[in-house]
Amino acid sequence: MWPLSLAAAVLAISEISVAAPTSGQANALEARQALTPYAPVTVQCPAGNLVRPANGINSKEASYVSSRKSKADGSLASWLKKRGSFSTSSLPVVGFTSSGGGYRALLETAGVVQGFDIRDSNVGTSGVYQGLTYEAGLSGGSWFLSSLAGNNWPTVSSLKTGLWENAFQNSLLLPANILSASGLTQYVATTTDITAKEAAGYDTTIVDPYGRLLSYQLLLGPDGGVNTRLSGLTTLSNFTAYNVPYPIIVDTAGFPDRGECSPAIDGPIFEFHPYEYGSWDTGVSAFANTKYMGTDMTSGKPTNSLKCTQRYDNLGYIFGTSSDIFPGFCGLLQPDNSTLPGILEDILPHDPALNDVFGIYPNPFYKYSRSTLVSNDTELTLADGGLAGQNVPIWPFIQPARTVNVLIANDNSADTTDNFPNGTEIRQTYLNAQAVGLKKMPFIPDVSTFVSQGLNKRATFFGCGQTGTVFIVYLPNVNYTYPSNQPTSKVQYSKAETDAMIANGVQIATQNDNAGWPLCLACAIGNQNGRAPTTKGCNACFTKYCYRQ
Repeated sequence: MWPLSLAAAVLAISEISVAAPTSGQANALEARQALTPYAPVTVQCPAGNLVRPANGINSKEASYVSSRKSKADGSLASWLKKRGSFSTSSLPVVGFTSSGGGYRALLETAGVVQGFDIRDSNVGTSGVYQGLTYEAGLSGGSWFLSSLAGNNWPTVSSLKTGLWENAFQNSLLLPANILSASGLTQYVATTTDITAKEAAGYDTTIVDPYGRLLSYQLLLGPDGGVNTRLSGLTTLSNFTAYNVPYPIIVDTAGFPDRGECSPAIDGPIFEFHPYEYGSWDTGVSAFANTKYMGTDMTSGKPTNSLKCTQRYDNLGYIFGTSSDIFPGFCGLLQPDNSTLPGILEDILPHDPALNDVFGIYPNPFYKYSRSTLVSNDTELTLADGGLAGQNVPIWPFIQPARTVNVLIANDNSADTTDNFPNGTEIRQTYLNAQAVGLKKMPFIPDVSTFVSQGLNKRATFFGCGQTGTVFIVYLPNVNYTYPSNQPTSKVQYSKAETDAMIANGVQIATQNDNAGWPLCLACAIGNQNGRAPTTKGCNACFTKYCYRQ
Protein backbone atom coordinates (compact mmCIF):
# COMPACT_ATOMS: atom_id res chain seq x y z
CA MET A 1 0.00 0.00 0.00
CA TRP A 2 1.19 3.49 -0.81
CA PRO A 3 0.17 7.02 0.20
CA LEU A 4 -2.93 8.05 -1.71
CA SER A 5 -3.04 11.42 -3.42
CA LEU A 6 -6.38 13.08 -3.91
CA ALA A 7 -6.56 11.83 -7.48
CA ALA A 8 -5.70 8.27 -6.47
CA ALA A 9 -8.27 8.29 -3.71
CA VAL A 10 -10.96 9.53 -6.05
CA LEU A 11 -9.97 6.90 -8.62
CA ALA A 12 -10.10 4.15 -6.01
CA ILE A 13 -13.54 5.19 -4.90
CA SER A 14 -14.78 5.72 -8.45
CA GLU A 15 -14.38 1.99 -9.03
CA ILE A 16 -17.45 1.54 -6.86
CA SER A 17 -19.36 4.19 -8.81
CA VAL A 18 -19.38 7.29 -6.67
CA ALA A 19 -19.34 10.88 -7.81
CA ALA A 20 -16.13 12.89 -8.10
CA PRO A 21 -15.60 15.72 -5.59
CA THR A 22 -16.70 19.21 -6.38
CA SER A 23 -14.01 21.75 -7.19
CA GLY A 24 -14.45 23.24 -3.72
CA GLN A 25 -13.96 19.83 -2.09
CA ALA A 26 -10.92 19.15 -4.23
CA ASN A 27 -9.30 22.49 -3.37
CA ALA A 28 -9.91 22.00 0.34
CA LEU A 29 -8.51 18.49 0.30
CA GLU A 30 -5.45 19.46 -1.72
CA ALA A 31 -4.72 22.27 0.73
CA ARG A 32 -5.06 19.83 3.59
CA GLN A 33 -2.55 17.49 1.98
CA ALA A 34 0.07 20.22 2.20
CA LEU A 35 -0.38 20.66 5.93
CA THR A 36 -2.61 18.65 8.25
CA PRO A 37 -2.75 19.35 11.98
CA TYR A 38 -3.08 15.61 12.53
CA ALA A 39 0.63 15.08 11.93
CA PRO A 40 2.82 15.50 15.04
CA VAL A 41 5.50 18.19 14.98
CA THR A 42 8.95 18.54 16.53
CA VAL A 43 9.54 21.29 19.11
CA GLN A 44 12.24 22.15 21.61
CA CYS A 45 11.77 20.31 24.89
CA PRO A 46 10.49 22.24 27.91
CA ALA A 47 12.34 22.60 31.18
CA GLY A 48 11.40 20.10 33.87
CA ASN A 49 10.59 16.41 33.91
CA LEU A 50 8.33 14.80 31.32
CA VAL A 51 8.12 11.49 33.23
CA ARG A 52 7.45 10.95 36.93
CA PRO A 53 7.10 7.91 39.19
CA ALA A 54 3.55 6.86 40.09
CA ASN A 55 3.87 7.80 43.74
CA GLY A 56 0.87 10.13 43.93
CA ILE A 57 -1.50 11.99 41.66
CA ASN A 58 -0.13 14.66 39.35
CA SER A 59 0.15 18.08 41.04
CA LYS A 60 -1.94 19.67 38.29
CA GLU A 61 -4.66 17.04 38.69
CA ALA A 62 -4.57 17.64 42.45
CA SER A 63 -4.93 21.38 41.94
CA TYR A 64 -7.81 20.95 39.50
CA VAL A 65 -9.61 18.47 41.74
CA SER A 66 -9.28 20.76 44.75
CA SER A 67 -10.86 23.66 42.88
CA ARG A 68 -13.43 21.44 41.22
CA LYS A 69 -14.53 19.89 44.52
CA SER A 70 -15.25 23.33 45.96
CA LYS A 71 -17.75 23.90 43.16
CA ALA A 72 -19.04 20.34 43.21
CA ASP A 73 -19.68 20.55 46.95
CA GLY A 74 -21.97 23.52 46.48
CA SER A 75 -23.98 21.71 43.82
CA LEU A 76 -24.04 18.48 45.79
CA ALA A 77 -25.21 20.25 48.93
CA SER A 78 -28.02 21.94 47.02
CA TRP A 79 -29.16 18.62 45.54
CA LEU A 80 -28.95 16.75 48.85
CA LYS A 81 -30.99 19.39 50.67
CA LYS A 82 -33.81 18.82 48.19
CA ARG A 83 -33.83 15.13 49.11
CA GLY A 84 -33.84 15.39 52.91
CA SER A 85 -32.05 16.60 56.03
CA PHE A 86 -28.55 15.53 55.02
CA SER A 87 -25.51 17.02 56.69
CA THR A 88 -23.50 18.95 54.12
CA SER A 89 -20.62 20.04 56.34
CA SER A 90 -18.30 17.37 54.91
CA LEU A 91 -19.17 16.01 51.50
CA PRO A 92 -17.64 13.06 49.64
CA VAL A 93 -15.64 13.08 46.42
CA VAL A 94 -18.05 11.63 43.86
CA GLY A 95 -17.03 10.11 40.54
CA PHE A 96 -18.86 8.68 37.54
CA THR A 97 -17.59 5.96 35.25
CA SER A 98 -19.08 4.46 32.12
CA SER A 99 -18.34 1.15 30.44
CA GLY A 100 -17.58 0.06 26.94
CA GLY A 101 -20.13 -1.27 24.51
CA GLY A 102 -19.87 0.78 21.32
CA TYR A 103 -22.73 3.07 20.37
CA ARG A 104 -24.97 1.23 22.83
CA ALA A 105 -22.74 2.34 25.68
CA LEU A 106 -22.40 5.89 24.35
CA LEU A 107 -26.15 6.35 24.04
CA GLU A 108 -27.13 4.78 27.37
CA THR A 109 -24.41 6.74 29.17
CA ALA A 110 -25.66 9.89 27.46
CA GLY A 111 -29.13 9.25 28.83
CA VAL A 112 -27.83 8.63 32.34
CA VAL A 113 -25.85 11.88 32.25
CA GLN A 114 -28.84 13.76 30.87
CA GLY A 115 -30.88 12.46 33.80
CA PHE A 116 -28.15 13.72 36.18
CA ASP A 117 -27.59 17.11 34.49
CA ILE A 118 -29.70 19.93 35.90
CA ARG A 119 -29.11 21.92 32.70
CA ASP A 120 -30.78 19.22 30.63
CA SER A 121 -33.50 17.52 32.70
CA ASN A 122 -36.02 18.11 35.45
CA VAL A 123 -36.20 14.83 37.35
CA GLY A 124 -35.31 13.79 40.88
CA THR A 125 -31.71 13.01 39.95
CA SER A 126 -31.09 16.28 38.08
CA GLY A 127 -28.11 18.01 39.67
CA VAL A 128 -26.02 14.95 40.48
CA TYR A 129 -23.76 15.61 37.49
CA GLN A 130 -22.92 19.05 38.84
CA GLY A 131 -21.72 17.33 42.03
CA LEU A 132 -19.16 15.09 40.30
CA THR A 133 -15.42 15.61 40.75
CA TYR A 134 -14.21 12.84 38.40
CA GLU A 135 -15.52 11.17 35.25
CA ALA A 136 -13.99 8.23 33.39
CA GLY A 137 -14.90 6.29 30.28
CA LEU A 138 -13.70 3.26 28.37
CA SER A 139 -14.45 2.32 24.76
CA GLY A 140 -18.04 3.42 24.04
CA GLY A 141 -18.00 5.19 27.38
CA SER A 142 -14.89 7.06 26.27
CA TRP A 143 -16.69 8.04 23.07
CA PHE A 144 -19.34 9.73 25.16
CA LEU A 145 -16.84 11.37 27.53
CA SER A 146 -14.69 12.57 24.62
CA SER A 147 -17.65 13.95 22.70
CA LEU A 148 -18.76 15.79 25.81
CA ALA A 149 -15.32 17.10 26.81
CA GLY A 150 -13.99 17.68 23.29
CA ASN A 151 -16.93 19.97 22.59
CA ASN A 152 -16.51 21.90 25.88
CA TRP A 153 -19.13 19.97 27.87
CA PRO A 154 -22.43 20.97 26.23
CA THR A 155 -25.70 19.29 27.16
CA VAL A 156 -26.57 15.87 25.85
CA SER A 157 -29.64 17.35 24.15
CA SER A 158 -27.51 19.76 22.13
CA LEU A 159 -25.09 17.02 21.10
CA LYS A 160 -27.98 14.77 20.15
CA THR A 161 -29.68 17.25 17.85
CA GLY A 162 -26.61 19.16 16.71
CA LEU A 163 -24.32 16.24 15.90
CA TRP A 164 -25.18 12.68 16.88
CA GLU A 165 -28.55 12.17 15.16
CA ASN A 166 -27.23 12.87 11.69
CA ALA A 167 -23.76 11.45 12.30
CA PHE A 168 -24.97 8.12 13.65
CA GLN A 169 -27.58 7.77 10.92
CA ASN A 170 -24.80 8.22 8.36
CA SER A 171 -22.15 6.41 10.41
CA LEU A 172 -18.67 6.44 8.93
CA LEU A 173 -17.98 3.05 10.51
CA LEU A 174 -20.28 1.43 7.97
CA PRO A 175 -18.29 0.47 4.84
CA ALA A 176 -21.10 1.50 2.50
CA ASN A 177 -21.12 4.98 4.02
CA ILE A 178 -17.33 5.36 4.05
CA LEU A 179 -17.09 4.44 0.38
CA SER A 180 -19.95 6.61 -0.82
CA ALA A 181 -20.28 9.99 -2.45
CA SER A 182 -21.35 11.53 0.86
CA GLY A 183 -18.36 10.04 2.65
CA LEU A 184 -15.80 11.02 0.03
CA THR A 185 -14.55 14.17 1.74
CA GLN A 186 -14.00 12.43 5.07
CA TYR A 187 -12.42 9.38 3.44
CA VAL A 188 -9.84 11.38 1.49
CA ALA A 189 -9.17 13.76 4.38
CA THR A 190 -8.61 10.78 6.67
CA THR A 191 -6.22 9.23 4.16
CA THR A 192 -4.33 12.51 3.95
CA ASP A 193 -4.10 12.80 7.74
CA ILE A 194 -2.70 9.30 8.19
CA THR A 195 -0.26 9.66 5.30
CA ALA A 196 1.02 12.94 6.75
CA LYS A 197 1.56 11.37 10.18
CA GLU A 198 3.61 8.54 8.73
CA ALA A 199 5.53 10.94 6.48
CA ALA A 200 6.44 12.89 9.62
CA GLY A 201 8.19 9.76 10.92
CA TYR A 202 5.54 8.24 13.20
CA ASP A 203 4.13 4.74 12.88
CA THR A 204 0.44 4.49 12.03
CA THR A 205 -2.03 1.67 12.59
CA ILE A 206 -5.70 1.13 11.84
CA VAL A 207 -6.46 3.04 15.05
CA ASP A 208 -5.47 6.22 13.19
CA PRO A 209 -8.18 6.08 10.49
CA TYR A 210 -10.59 4.50 12.97
CA GLY A 211 -10.19 7.43 15.36
CA ARG A 212 -10.47 9.97 12.57
CA LEU A 213 -13.68 8.46 11.18
CA LEU A 214 -15.13 8.34 14.69
CA SER A 215 -14.14 11.96 15.26
CA TYR A 216 -16.41 13.14 12.46
CA GLN A 217 -19.27 11.66 14.48
CA LEU A 218 -18.24 12.86 17.94
CA LEU A 219 -16.52 16.22 17.52
CA LEU A 220 -18.22 19.28 16.09
CA GLY A 221 -16.94 21.03 12.99
CA PRO A 222 -16.42 20.14 9.33
CA ASP A 223 -12.89 18.80 9.91
CA GLY A 224 -13.87 16.16 12.46
CA GLY A 225 -12.03 17.81 15.32
CA VAL A 226 -8.62 17.24 13.78
CA ASN A 227 -7.21 20.00 16.01
CA THR A 228 -8.77 18.63 19.20
CA ARG A 229 -6.17 17.22 21.56
CA LEU A 230 -6.39 15.70 25.01
CA SER A 231 -3.98 18.26 26.44
CA GLY A 232 -6.04 20.98 24.75
CA LEU A 233 -9.02 20.26 27.01
CA THR A 234 -7.22 22.30 29.68
CA THR A 235 -7.80 25.46 27.61
CA LEU A 236 -11.59 25.05 27.27
CA SER A 237 -13.72 27.49 29.23
CA ASN A 238 -15.63 24.93 31.29
CA PHE A 239 -12.35 23.29 32.31
CA THR A 240 -10.58 26.52 33.22
CA ALA A 241 -13.63 27.53 35.29
CA TYR A 242 -13.63 24.14 37.11
CA ASN A 243 -17.23 23.59 36.04
CA VAL A 244 -16.75 19.96 35.03
CA PRO A 245 -15.40 16.70 36.46
CA TYR A 246 -11.79 15.75 35.74
CA PRO A 247 -11.82 13.40 32.70
CA ILE A 248 -9.96 10.08 32.48
CA ILE A 249 -9.89 7.75 29.45
CA VAL A 250 -8.92 4.13 30.13
CA ASP A 251 -7.38 1.33 28.06
CA THR A 252 -4.91 -1.51 28.50
CA ALA A 253 -1.61 -2.76 27.12
CA GLY A 254 -1.00 -5.77 24.92
CA PHE A 255 2.30 -7.21 23.78
CA PRO A 256 2.06 -8.59 20.23
CA ASP A 257 5.85 -8.85 19.99
CA ARG A 258 5.71 -11.32 22.90
CA GLY A 259 3.12 -13.53 21.28
CA GLU A 260 0.00 -11.88 22.73
CA CYS A 261 -2.61 -11.36 20.07
CA SER A 262 -4.83 -9.58 22.62
CA PRO A 263 -4.30 -7.99 26.04
CA ALA A 264 -4.08 -10.43 28.95
CA ILE A 265 -6.63 -10.50 31.77
CA ASP A 266 -4.00 -9.09 34.13
CA GLY A 267 -2.45 -6.65 31.65
CA PRO A 268 -1.57 -3.17 32.90
CA ILE A 269 -4.35 -0.59 32.84
CA PHE A 270 -3.41 2.76 31.34
CA GLU A 271 -5.04 6.11 32.09
CA PHE A 272 -5.05 9.11 29.75
CA HIS A 273 -5.70 12.55 31.30
CA PRO A 274 -5.40 16.10 30.01
CA TYR A 275 -2.15 16.45 31.96
CA GLU A 276 -0.56 13.01 31.82
CA TYR A 277 -0.85 9.38 30.79
CA GLY A 278 0.56 6.15 32.21
CA SER A 279 -0.23 3.35 34.63
CA TRP A 280 -0.22 2.71 38.37
CA ASP A 281 0.43 -0.98 37.83
CA THR A 282 3.63 -2.73 38.81
CA GLY A 283 5.92 -2.99 35.81
CA VAL A 284 4.97 0.47 34.56
CA SER A 285 4.33 2.56 37.69
CA ALA A 286 4.94 5.88 35.99
CA PHE A 287 3.25 8.74 34.14
CA ALA A 288 4.32 11.00 31.27
CA ASN A 289 3.34 14.49 30.13
CA THR A 290 0.37 14.38 27.74
CA LYS A 291 1.25 17.53 25.80
CA TYR A 292 4.59 16.00 24.77
CA MET A 293 3.20 12.55 23.99
CA GLY A 294 5.17 10.88 21.19
CA THR A 295 8.54 12.25 22.31
CA ASP A 296 11.54 9.93 22.00
CA MET A 297 12.44 9.28 25.64
CA THR A 298 15.25 7.36 27.35
CA SER A 299 15.49 6.77 31.09
CA GLY A 300 12.68 9.24 31.74
CA LYS A 301 14.23 12.12 29.77
CA PRO A 302 14.05 13.28 26.14
CA THR A 303 16.70 11.45 24.14
CA ASN A 304 17.44 14.78 22.46
CA SER A 305 16.51 17.87 24.47
CA LEU A 306 16.07 19.82 21.25
CA LYS A 307 13.54 17.36 19.83
CA CYS A 308 10.27 16.83 21.63
CA THR A 309 6.95 15.99 20.02
CA GLN A 310 3.63 17.79 20.17
CA ARG A 311 0.21 17.09 18.57
CA TYR A 312 0.49 13.32 19.02
CA ASP A 313 -2.31 13.43 21.60
CA ASN A 314 -5.10 13.80 19.03
CA LEU A 315 -8.28 13.13 21.02
CA GLY A 316 -9.72 10.87 18.31
CA TYR A 317 -6.60 8.72 18.35
CA ILE A 318 -6.86 8.34 22.11
CA PHE A 319 -10.55 7.42 22.25
CA GLY A 320 -9.95 5.26 19.17
CA THR A 321 -7.34 3.36 21.19
CA SER A 322 -9.72 3.03 24.15
CA SER A 323 -12.30 1.44 21.82
CA ASP A 324 -9.82 -0.63 19.79
CA ILE A 325 -11.22 -4.18 19.71
CA PHE A 326 -9.27 -5.15 16.58
CA PRO A 327 -6.59 -7.19 18.45
CA GLY A 328 -9.35 -9.76 18.83
CA PHE A 329 -8.77 -10.68 15.18
CA CYS A 330 -5.43 -12.21 16.24
CA GLY A 331 -3.47 -11.88 13.02
CA LEU A 332 -2.61 -9.81 10.00
CA LEU A 333 -5.47 -7.82 8.51
CA GLN A 334 -5.66 -7.66 4.74
CA PRO A 335 -6.95 -4.57 2.93
CA ASP A 336 -10.37 -4.80 1.29
CA ASN A 337 -13.40 -2.62 0.63
CA SER A 338 -16.05 -4.86 2.19
CA THR A 339 -15.25 -4.75 5.92
CA LEU A 340 -14.37 -1.97 8.34
CA PRO A 341 -11.00 -3.52 9.36
CA GLY A 342 -10.14 -4.06 5.69
CA ILE A 343 -10.95 -0.47 4.74
CA LEU A 344 -8.94 0.86 7.69
CA GLU A 345 -5.97 -1.32 6.73
CA ASP A 346 -6.24 -0.16 3.14
CA ILE A 347 -5.88 3.46 4.22
CA LEU A 348 -2.52 2.80 5.87
CA PRO A 349 0.53 3.81 3.79
CA HIS A 350 2.48 0.63 4.57
CA ASP A 351 2.18 -3.13 4.21
CA PRO A 352 0.13 -5.06 6.80
CA ALA A 353 1.94 -5.59 10.13
CA LEU A 354 1.11 -7.48 13.33
CA ASN A 355 0.91 -4.33 15.42
CA ASP A 356 -1.49 -2.63 12.98
CA VAL A 357 -4.38 -3.66 15.23
CA PHE A 358 -3.07 -1.75 18.27
CA GLY A 359 -2.80 1.90 19.12
CA ILE A 360 0.93 2.69 19.08
CA TYR A 361 2.60 5.23 21.35
CA PRO A 362 6.36 5.92 21.46
CA ASN A 363 7.24 4.56 24.89
CA PRO A 364 8.06 7.35 27.37
CA PHE A 365 9.19 4.69 29.85
CA TYR A 366 11.91 3.21 27.65
CA LYS A 367 14.88 2.33 29.89
CA TYR A 368 13.01 3.85 32.85
CA SER A 369 14.19 1.80 35.82
CA ARG A 370 10.88 1.31 37.63
CA SER A 371 8.97 0.39 34.44
CA THR A 372 10.42 -3.11 34.21
CA LEU A 373 7.56 -4.59 32.20
CA VAL A 374 7.93 -2.14 29.31
CA SER A 375 11.43 -0.69 29.77
CA ASN A 376 12.84 -2.58 26.79
CA ASP A 377 10.00 -1.62 24.45
CA THR A 378 10.39 1.37 22.17
CA GLU A 379 6.62 1.53 21.68
CA LEU A 380 3.56 0.96 23.86
CA THR A 381 0.87 -1.11 22.14
CA LEU A 382 -2.52 -0.31 23.68
CA ALA A 383 -6.12 -1.34 23.06
CA ASP A 384 -9.65 -1.47 24.45
CA GLY A 385 -9.57 -2.16 28.19
CA GLY A 386 -12.61 -4.37 27.80
CA LEU A 387 -10.43 -6.94 26.06
CA ALA A 388 -8.77 -7.55 29.43
CA GLY A 389 -12.05 -8.17 31.23
CA GLN A 390 -12.42 -4.78 32.94
CA ASN A 391 -15.03 -3.17 30.73
CA VAL A 392 -16.23 -0.91 33.56
CA PRO A 393 -13.31 1.50 34.21
CA ILE A 394 -13.23 1.40 38.00
CA TRP A 395 -9.45 0.80 38.25
CA PRO A 396 -8.44 4.50 38.36
CA PHE A 397 -10.66 5.09 41.39
CA ILE A 398 -9.39 2.30 43.64
CA GLN A 399 -5.78 3.46 43.58
CA PRO A 400 -4.39 4.45 47.00
CA ALA A 401 -3.17 7.81 45.69
CA ARG A 402 -6.54 9.00 44.39
CA THR A 403 -9.42 9.93 46.69
CA VAL A 404 -12.89 8.97 45.50
CA ASN A 405 -15.50 8.14 48.13
CA VAL A 406 -18.54 7.38 45.99
CA LEU A 407 -18.42 6.04 42.43
CA ILE A 408 -21.48 5.82 40.19
CA ALA A 409 -20.71 3.01 37.73
CA ASN A 410 -22.86 2.70 34.61
CA ASP A 411 -22.43 -0.76 33.06
CA ASN A 412 -23.48 -1.23 29.43
CA SER A 413 -21.44 -4.38 28.81
CA ALA A 414 -22.68 -7.20 26.59
CA ASP A 415 -21.87 -10.08 28.93
CA THR A 416 -24.88 -12.19 27.94
CA THR A 417 -25.99 -13.58 24.60
CA ASP A 418 -28.67 -10.88 24.53
CA ASN A 419 -26.17 -8.07 25.15
CA PHE A 420 -26.88 -7.17 28.76
CA PRO A 421 -24.42 -6.95 31.69
CA ASN A 422 -24.37 -9.72 34.28
CA GLY A 423 -21.61 -8.56 36.63
CA THR A 424 -18.75 -10.27 34.79
CA GLU A 425 -16.74 -7.08 34.30
CA ILE A 426 -17.08 -5.54 37.74
CA ARG A 427 -16.38 -8.94 39.30
CA GLN A 428 -13.15 -9.18 37.27
CA THR A 429 -12.04 -5.82 38.62
CA TYR A 430 -12.61 -7.10 42.13
CA LEU A 431 -10.59 -10.26 41.43
CA ASN A 432 -7.73 -8.28 39.87
CA ALA A 433 -7.74 -5.84 42.77
CA GLN A 434 -7.53 -8.71 45.25
CA ALA A 435 -4.65 -10.24 43.30
CA VAL A 436 -2.50 -7.11 43.55
CA GLY A 437 -3.56 -5.99 47.01
CA LEU A 438 -5.77 -3.01 46.17
CA LYS A 439 -8.03 -2.69 49.22
CA LYS A 440 -10.40 0.03 48.05
CA MET A 441 -12.45 -2.22 45.76
CA PRO A 442 -15.52 -3.48 47.65
CA PHE A 443 -16.57 -7.11 47.51
CA ILE A 444 -18.38 -8.09 44.31
CA PRO A 445 -20.18 -11.45 44.18
CA ASP A 446 -19.72 -14.03 41.44
CA VAL A 447 -21.85 -13.95 38.32
CA SER A 448 -24.27 -16.67 39.43
CA THR A 449 -25.06 -14.72 42.60
CA PHE A 450 -25.24 -11.48 40.65
CA VAL A 451 -27.88 -12.92 38.34
CA SER A 452 -29.81 -14.96 40.89
CA GLN A 453 -30.27 -11.87 43.08
CA GLY A 454 -31.20 -9.68 40.11
CA LEU A 455 -28.32 -7.27 40.64
CA ASN A 456 -28.01 -6.98 36.86
CA LYS A 457 -31.56 -5.64 36.57
CA ARG A 458 -31.56 -2.77 39.08
CA ALA A 459 -29.36 -0.35 40.94
CA THR A 460 -27.16 -1.91 43.62
CA PHE A 461 -24.91 -0.46 46.31
CA PHE A 462 -21.58 -2.22 46.81
CA GLY A 463 -19.48 -1.46 49.88
CA CYS A 464 -22.28 -1.27 52.43
CA GLY A 465 -20.84 -1.73 55.90
CA GLN A 466 -17.28 -2.01 54.58
CA THR A 467 -14.59 0.39 55.72
CA GLY A 468 -11.82 1.76 53.58
CA THR A 469 -13.51 0.95 50.27
CA VAL A 470 -15.04 3.08 47.55
CA PHE A 471 -18.84 3.02 47.81
CA ILE A 472 -20.11 1.94 44.38
CA VAL A 473 -23.56 2.81 43.05
CA TYR A 474 -23.94 0.27 40.25
CA LEU A 475 -26.32 1.19 37.40
CA PRO A 476 -26.67 -1.60 34.83
CA ASN A 477 -28.26 -1.24 31.42
CA VAL A 478 -31.91 -2.29 31.64
CA ASN A 479 -34.41 -2.01 28.79
CA TYR A 480 -37.00 0.13 30.58
CA THR A 481 -38.56 1.92 27.59
CA TYR A 482 -36.61 0.62 24.58
CA PRO A 483 -34.60 -2.49 23.60
CA SER A 484 -31.33 -0.99 24.82
CA ASN A 485 -29.48 -4.29 24.38
CA GLN A 486 -28.44 -3.41 20.85
CA PRO A 487 -25.37 -5.40 19.71
CA THR A 488 -21.96 -3.79 20.02
CA SER A 489 -21.46 -4.51 16.33
CA LYS A 490 -24.36 -2.18 15.42
CA VAL A 491 -22.62 0.90 14.01
CA GLN A 492 -25.55 2.79 12.52
CA TYR A 493 -28.55 4.25 14.36
CA SER A 494 -31.49 6.10 12.88
CA LYS A 495 -32.46 9.39 14.48
CA ALA A 496 -35.41 7.69 16.15
CA GLU A 497 -33.17 4.94 17.53
CA THR A 498 -30.65 7.46 18.87
CA ASP A 499 -33.42 9.39 20.63
CA ALA A 500 -35.01 6.26 22.08
CA MET A 501 -31.73 4.85 23.36
CA ILE A 502 -30.89 8.10 25.15
CA ALA A 503 -34.41 8.28 26.60
CA ASN A 504 -33.93 4.78 28.01
CA GLY A 505 -30.67 5.94 29.59
CA VAL A 506 -32.56 8.68 31.41
CA GLN A 507 -34.73 5.92 32.87
CA ILE A 508 -31.61 4.15 34.10
CA ALA A 509 -30.66 7.37 35.91
CA THR A 510 -34.10 7.58 37.54
CA GLN A 511 -34.56 3.80 37.92
CA ASN A 512 -37.62 3.96 35.71
CA ASP A 513 -39.01 7.05 37.44
CA ASN A 514 -39.00 5.30 40.81
CA ALA A 515 -40.29 7.94 43.23
CA GLY A 516 -38.10 6.69 46.07
CA TRP A 517 -34.88 6.44 44.09
CA PRO A 518 -33.65 10.06 44.36
CA LEU A 519 -33.73 9.78 48.17
CA CYS A 520 -31.92 6.44 48.05
CA LEU A 521 -29.25 7.83 45.73
CA ALA A 522 -28.87 10.74 48.14
CA CYS A 523 -28.49 8.26 51.00
CA ALA A 524 -25.73 6.50 49.08
CA ILE A 525 -23.91 9.78 48.52
CA GLY A 526 -24.67 11.50 51.83
CA ASN A 527 -24.09 8.43 54.02
CA GLN A 528 -21.74 6.60 51.71
CA ASN A 529 -20.71 3.71 53.94
CA GLY A 530 -24.30 2.56 54.44
CA ARG A 531 -23.77 2.11 58.16
CA ALA A 532 -24.98 5.18 59.98
CA PRO A 533 -27.82 6.86 58.12
CA THR A 534 -28.85 10.20 59.58
CA THR A 535 -31.74 10.93 57.26
CA LYS A 536 -35.21 9.49 57.54
CA GLY A 537 -35.77 6.76 54.98
CA CYS A 538 -32.12 5.81 54.48
CA ASN A 539 -32.40 2.59 56.45
CA ALA A 540 -35.09 1.39 54.06
CA CYS A 541 -32.97 2.44 51.09
CA PHE A 542 -29.94 0.50 52.32
CA THR A 543 -32.11 -2.51 53.00
CA LYS A 544 -33.43 -2.37 49.44
CA TYR A 545 -30.27 -1.55 47.48
CA CYS A 546 -27.27 -2.73 49.51
CA TYR A 547 -25.60 -5.96 48.56
CA ARG A 548 -24.38 -7.70 51.70
CA GLN A 549 -22.42 -10.94 51.88
